[in-house]
Amino acid sequence: MSFGGKMKAVTFSYDDGIFQDIRLVGIFKKYGLKCTFNLNSGIMTNDSKWECCGKPTFRINKSEIADVYTGHEIAMHFLTHPHPAELSDDELQKEIAEDIKNLEVLFNQKIVGSAYPYGEYDERIISALKRNGIKYARTVESTYNFNIQHNLLEFKPTCHHNDDRLMELAEEFVSSKPDKPMLFYIWGHSYEFDGYENWEMFEQFCKYISNRDDIFYGTNTEVFEQLDT
Repeated sequence: MSFGGKMKAVTFSYDDGIFQDIRLVGIFKKYGLKCTFNLNSGIMTNDSKWECCGKPTFRINKSEIADVYTGHEIAMHFLTHPHPAELSDDELQKEIAEDIKNLEVLFNQKIVGSAYPYGEYDERIISALKRNGIKYARTVESTYNFNIQHNLLEFKPTCHHNDDRLMELAEEFVSSKPDKPMLFYIWGHSYEFDGYENWEMFEQFCKYISNRDDIFYGTNTEVFEQLDT
């Protein structure tokens, strides 16, 4: 079991389909990195806006979003970014099924992944994802390690990009010479880079982690599929 013959892999996961993703995709392209973007197709409009640390953000319009994520994976994030635990069974089914349907049409990709809005999940929500063909779903609980997880519908990331331990973990990961697979999984929201004014920090992280011969760089699905080969 490996990532195309390599024992280490890096993948990213970013939520909400917001305008700062355009700059983020540019950074990923510059350093040859791959990401999975989790989108809410029912609220793809500039009118969906809010602030982070006093800095404005808004979602990208549906008419403008199709080419933004070229080369990356699209996953669902529920139709309107609800609190999933508060939904009825019928509402939950609509939020999942319609988001999948809309995203598959818009991006011409098979949608097999998800991220839980607000990090909310339980057995009822997981069962609904399974019924709709979702193979993996990301939580928001950091593991601070690179261990391979086998329950992909409760997949816990290594850490958030704003975590104080990000570079410490990167140095540990890069210097390791494992005899079993290791995965460094980073997640976040790109509006946080504006809010916390740390775009430069993140680009330095991307530069440090990229272009290494012993690391596989892939989307979430590309990484998980490699583990099955």
